[in-house]
Amino acid sequence: MEFQCCVDNCLSTLQQEDIYERRKHLPSFKSVDYVSEEISYEDFFLRYLIPNKPCVFSCKHTRHWRSRTEWVDEQGKPKFEFLKTNFGNAKVPVAICNEKEFDSHPKVEQTFSDYLEYWQDYISNSYPTDNQCLYLKDWHFVRAFPECNAYNTPLYFCSDWLNQFWDTGESSRDDYRFVYMGPKGSWTPFHADVLHSYSWSANICGKKQWLLFPPGEEVYLRDKFGNLAFDVTSEDVHNPEMYPNYEKLSQQYKVIQHPGEIIFVPSGWHHQVWNVEDTISINHNWLNGCSIDLTWNFLKRNLKDVENEISDCRGMEGWNQQCQVVLKSLTGSDYTDFFELCNNIGTKHLQFLSQSDKCSTNEECDRGVGHCKTKESQKEEQEMTRNASAEVSQHPNTDLEFQEHFAPLNNKCHSVFDLNRLRTVLESLVDTEQLECQKEVQNLLHRINSVF
Repeated sequence: MEFQCCVDNCLSTLQQEDIYERRKHLPSFKSVDYVSEEISYEDFFLRYLIPNKPCVFSCKHTRHWRSRTEWVDEQGKPKFEFLKTNFGNAKVPVAICNEKEFDSHPKVEQTFSDYLEYWQDYISNSYPTDNQCLYLKDWHFVRAFPECNAYNTPLYFCSDWLNQFWDTGESSRDDYRFVYMGPKGSWTPFHADVLHSYSWSANICGKKQWLLFPPGEEVYLRDKFGNLAFDVTSEDVHNPEMYPNYEKLSQQYKVIQHPGEIIFVPSGWHHQVWNVEDTISINHNWLNGCSIDLTWNFLKRNLKDVENEISDCRGMEGWNQQCQVVLKSLTGSDYTDFFELCNNIGTKHLQFLSQSDKCSTNEECDRGVGHCKTKESQKEEQEMTRNASAEVSQHPNTDLEFQEHFAPLNNKCHSVFDLNRLRTVLESLVDTEQLECQKEVQNLLHRINSVF
């Protein structure tokens, strides 16, 4: 009965159709949930990950982070001298918030020390509107300072396929972990996150204002040419000649994020963000079994757009390959990259299942939903949730064991759930003519099917 109780519980508790229905029929809500107390991972999984619903976690979840004390003074302001002394020589990307370049702010590179000097001058001059407003963003801080341990990834976000993929093997050349720092008034234009991934963002100090739009609402914020609005608060969007569908906009959520709080932004939720105070934040993009189909659908839609755009070249040799090149330039991934991620994660799960003890009793699997837990492990998770030590390091080493990437989710049923979600995507991917590694896809799919 190898893994059978895991399989039965996972598949009977959350079928693929059930996940789609939970997203499609997400009940309307007046405001984004505020999670003031610790909740179990299973609660987060069911209440927010599966239905793709945003929430905000209280500052309790960051109170033990080094960055919350070492980077911030007693008044809640950035410790400029500490930051300069410890990280000042680093090169950082800086966006110019009062300029526009295509659909974003143009960026320049500075030393972190120079940026901090600018920031201090900007504050001392009372945030002059006639000066450049500079925003340090998308800084790969963990990659630059892997031993710093400035924060810990909360347990709710540690099933992270995206960063696990980039952290392991030959793919260890990038990550999706960022630090943002900016003065009052700096902001990020309207957008959805890379690959329609999830994101979480923790304020180390300062306040942010978020405007969140559920998937589908962004179509009403496109101009007559099909371009997304750059600033959804501008007067331009009220012009029916430029934005003919704006009046159909029906759902948006405003969130004020305070120091120490963490916001969870689900897949495909467009958003615009302002720093209403001098702010430092830590941000991850991530995805997992709950959202892998959303990322796959995002890539398929974008490829279709690319193919339509260059359809006049369809008969040319190498047309499919060229479409993949354009797709990668637009989204950050092509189909081969996407399969490599799936293969990495699927292989790890299969290895974990083969190395684990067999799941032998129904009591061990009575919770389903990808959570195969004994009573002892349930108690362990509750204790881990209450304790800051439940959080895992934000930068796993490439030689860490697989379960450390997923702790405290290192159980058979979680792997079975993820493999079942992967299987659905691979069944679509294997029939794709644009993919050059179809044999590898077929092999992975065969190995996953053997579990079921």
